[in-house]
Amino acid sequence: MEFHGTEVREKALTLLRAGMRNAEVARRLNVPKGTVGYWLHTERARRGALPGRPTPSCPRCDGRELDERAYAYLLGLYLGDGHIVRYSGHRVPNLMITCSDDWPELIDACEKAMRAVFPGNSVCRVRKTGCRNVKVYSRHLECLFPQHGPGRKHERRITLESWQRRIVEKHPWELIRGLVHSDGCRVANWTVRLVGGERKRYVYPRYLFANKSRDILRLYTEALDRVGVEWRTARRRTGVCDVSVARRASVALMDAHIGPKR
Repeated sequence: MEFHGTEVREKALTLLRAGMRNAEVARRLNVPKGTVGYWLHTERARRGALPGRPTPSCPRCDGRELDERAYAYLLGLYLGDGHIVRYSGHRVPNLMITCSDDWPELIDACEKAMRAVFPGNSVCRVRKTGCRNVKVYSRHLECLFPQHGPGRKHERRITLESWQRRIVEKHPWELIRGLVHSDGCRVANWTVRLVGGERKRYVYPRYLFANKSRDILRLYTEALDRVGVEWRTARRRTGVCDVSVARRASVALMDAHIGPKR
């Protein structure tokens, strides 16, 4: 049996995508017609596009329209509490976002965003102790989340591709909302001050976002800068960095677009 290299296979697939028939590709590249047919079959199977098996198309591969607002929110959730997994024996990987049972509206928002970004794909909730794993199954997960890779997110480089950056620049509040819903919170702090010789307690709200990844922190603070929110950072001994939003005007902006988790 004669084996053909990856370069020949990619040339064949390029010609096939351009509309050339199997037989013509085989003659041009001096490859058996059956081999060309096998390459085409495996490529279609990889994309979930085998005849008789209609599968939702991909915005990156097929140019399907993408709900960019929902995607920016889902991207924030993924960078915080999400990961892509492929279980042994499963042909299709899944994107899993872990959401606490304490915030049922957040779980609903996560599922709604998944269905908007992957219309027609299988979405489900898996009950775990104290949380729900919201999942979507698709062969094109890595097309839309190229940040996927081995290891923990804070141990590898996290950068956005140009098309992702364009989306988050257009919808910065949705990215911020997703990040806060995953690794952030709205809390009430208090302090005691002397006023006219009397000690008075003052309560004020602020938003906190915590993460170990410098890249994810940078994406968050860049988005805050874009919408005019003032912030400060403080790093813990554990390596986690807290981003605090405490100024009254900035908290009011965050309340208008995000608010506490529910």
